[in-house]
Amino acid sequence: MDLQLNEEQRMLKTLVHELAEKELWAKEKEWEDSGQHVPPDYVKKLASLGLLGIALPKEYGGSGLTALEAVIATEEAARASPRVGRIIFESNLGPVRVVEQFGSTEQKRKYIPPVCNGDFLIGVAMTEPEAGSALTDLKTRAILDGDHYIVNGQKRFVTGAPNCGAYIVYVRLSEQRGAKGIGALIVDRDAPGLSFGSEEKFLGLHAPRCDMFFDDCRIPKANLVVGEGGFSKLMTAFDLQRCGNAAQCLGIAQGALEIAMAYSQERHQFGRPICEFQAVQFMLADMALKVEAARLLIYRAAASAGTGLARPLDAMLAKCFANEMVREVCGLAIQVLGGYGYSKAYPVERMFRDAWGYGIAGGTIQIQKIGIVSQLLGRRFGQRR
Repeated sequence: MDLQLNEEQRMLKTLVHELAEKELWAKEKEWEDSGQHVPPDYVKKLASLGLLGIALPKEYGGSGLTALEAVIATEEAARASPRVGRIIFESNLGPVRVVEQFGSTEQKRKYIPPVCNGDFLIGVAMTEPEAGSALTDLKTRAILDGDHYIVNGQKRFVTGAPNCGAYIVYVRLSEQRGAKGIGALIVDRDAPGLSFGSEEKFLGLHAPRCDMFFDDCRIPKANLVVGEGGFSKLMTAFDLQRCGNAAQCLGIAQGALEIAMAYSQERHQFGRPICEFQAVQFMLADMALKVEAARLLIYRAAASAGTGLARPLDAMLAKCFANEMVREVCGLAIQVLGGYGYSKAYPVERMFRDAWGYGIAGGTIQIQKIGIVSQLLGRRFGQRR
């Protein structure tokens, strides 16, 4: 197995790395301090650089590359700006891949090119007030009425809402209990009967995020992207999204490691740089070990996906390890920097806050571990008993 990046991958990594050094560190601080989100004109700039649609088909405006290239770009961007990292990840490994993998030709022609062009993102609406980890308990109902579905229900914590152009909405298409009745619709932002709640305020991971309300929301029948009983398809696509989550963790952790390494050589105590003290060396070594181990797991998961979808076990291993890793690495970075690490003068304080959210979003660490064992043993573990 060749673990080295090829020339094209190295060029992509260099492109995003240089963008991060020239712009993203400063812009992330600006957006963080002002409470802003990435403005539309900057999303268009990312598209002009070829960073949106990296892993989407050329016939729909993408670059036709693989999930690994998308992971590399996401990692490098998130190292400096998780806000930009999210946009790159969502435009390559996010809900748009449900359309790309399972959508009709008409759906692909309508929804994929605007993502590649930076015109809009596609969000995913899964979680509900009583359906988070227990996702098959979702209650949002879609009833076929002629050429339209009538949708009623509520979705919670929808990342990108209300700014996305469309959403992959998990719905119950029949009265069948559990996963059997679940499918998905593509819902446009301006669909009649759709409204949005106020923006949620979180500790970190700052992005547009709010509830969605469906009140007799009329969605064309042609917008059905995954039919009843297709829950396993949706989860397989979501495994690829977990690789994007893990790639953001990797980027943040790499950035924290670099800051800690630089600081340890600049900061003097007792007449010498603190990198000469064994206690600091141990912390830096632990950080590097965790970052490199996560990188191998994430790259393996992305490489196995290729232009398709990730293997569930690979994706869960990568996400679970990366979620724990980034919390530990950012905590150690704060410790290396001491008081400065706890200060907003350095970005590791922001990194630590961002880091904590990834082990909640996209499936908690604990749910991932249950899934890992389920994959290893080839059996399901019901949580309702």
